[in-house]
Amino acid sequence: MRARYGVPLSLAAVGAAGLAYAAGFEVRSFRLRRVTVPVLPHGMRPLRVLQVSDIHMVSGQRKKQRWLQSLAGLRPDFVVNTGDNLSDPEGVPEALDALGPLMEFPGAYVFGSNDYYGPKLRNPARYLVEKVQGRHGLNGNTPAVGVVHNPWEDLRDAFDGAGWVNLSNTRGHLKLEGAEIALTGLDDPHIKRDRYAEVAGGPEADADLSLAVVHAPYLRSLDAFAADGYPLILAGHTHGGQLCVPFYGALVTNCDIDTQRAKGLSTHTADGRTSYLHVSAGCGTNRYTPVRFACPPEATLLTLTARD
Repeated sequence: MRARYGVPLSLAAVGAAGLAYAAGFEVRSFRLRRVTVPVLPHGMRPLRVLQVSDIHMVSGQRKKQRWLQSLAGLRPDFVVNTGDNLSDPEGVPEALDALGPLMEFPGAYVFGSNDYYGPKLRNPARYLVEKVQGRHGLNGNTPAVGVVHNPWEDLRDAFDGAGWVNLSNTRGHLKLEGAEIALTGLDDPHIKRDRYAEVAGGPEADADLSLAVVHAPYLRSLDAFAADGYPLILAGHTHGGQLCVPFYGALVTNCDIDTQRAKGLSTHTADGRTSYLHVSAGCGTNRYTPVRFACPPEATLLTLTARD
């Protein structure tokens, strides 16, 4: 009996231990990453940008709320929220409570698909199938039917009321001490709400820095931003792969970007121009898959410095 069942039972035990770790520890093991990006004009003081993404707030997630609130202690120059704040129609008050201290700072935001629509239970293996078939979100899939509509308008009104700049297919500005930041944003490409023609034209010549912001880093959006000459693009959506293989990395990104750039700082080139790209792995998960493995939840403090 030992020879016949010992290995399967051992594998089952390892699998159970891995699941317990992914669901019981790592998914709540919040981290702050720090990244330096040389994109500012010479002589300009460094700027500290806090990027939060993919919070996927569900009612009752107290530890996540307290951790997000604590990030205000970093005293960033400004905050960029790259979307997917919700994973529960009832989660708006707790999402706003968690972000409340950060909303005391200048900021900007875009929305993701989960801000507009509640998630549906689905087989995680479908992400692998869609990767092979080149289908993600509404890009190649049939339109969603019977989805839950989240109260995203309440989020929008609260962010706007705090002075955060709505970048959904539009441009905006942040005036900081000694610097003016121009921002260009897109609504979520994952559900085909992006309209680049409405914001095309590239960086603003009279701004100290122009940033591009989008929730899901689909190649069509990254190509457009890079070709227009934006020095830095901020995105989220991928969860860093969420369930990763140690020493290998992400298996899927839930969009058409390659897995090597599922999270962190990299570059993107289009039409001979190269932009820095930062993709946040985010700090939450879909409420139906509350696990992370080899990919801890995170926010990122980007220090922008003078160009080399």
